Amino acid sequence: MIDVSSILHFLNESTLITYVVLFWLSFYFIVSFAILFSRLTYLAVWTSKERDALEDILTSRREIFQTESILRKSSELNKNNLELYKNLAEKKATVGLTWLSIIASTSPFIGLFGTVISILETFGGLGGQNSLSIIAPKISEALIATGCGIFVAIPAYTFHLIIKRKAFELLSIVDSEIKFLVKA
Repeated sequence: MIDVSSILHFLNESTLITYVVLFWLSFYFIVSFAILFSRLTYLAVWTSKERDALEDILTSRREIFQTESILRKSSELNKNNLELYKNLAEKKATVGLTWLSIIASTSPFIGLFGTVISILETFGGLGGQNSLSIIAPKISEALIATGCGIFVAIPAYTFHLIIKRKAFELLSIVDSEIKFLVKA
């Protein structure tokens, strides 16, 4: 169980670098969740529209121009135009993945940076005291930054994979629409 007094003690003993590292990681954590929720909502609505459009054109209920598909904007139904719209769809569907990759890959290093600075400050402030009872608590406090970095990186990487999969599902539907329209 986490002891609140030890967290408060850590924050009271922390330096400016530690505060900057923890703020930066907190910002990354919030951004990761914001990207996840916004992209999942957007992709779910878009996938539903494309799935309905595909079903409509497969059953000949409507022409592609009468659906909510991204392909309805194509002035001509030739393969080149449809591929351009597929590329546009891929770009729109994968928005946010770069940021999640950046967050997932840099968070552990940001945490490690905070840990290294804290350990350097611990050893620099020891003077003549080199007892393990003095060094051990300071090093354990310093490792909190690394733990926070890993704590932020794991969800960011997971969210990246989830959104990538949802974008793949959407693009599979768009690709099926294109294949059907090119044959027709």
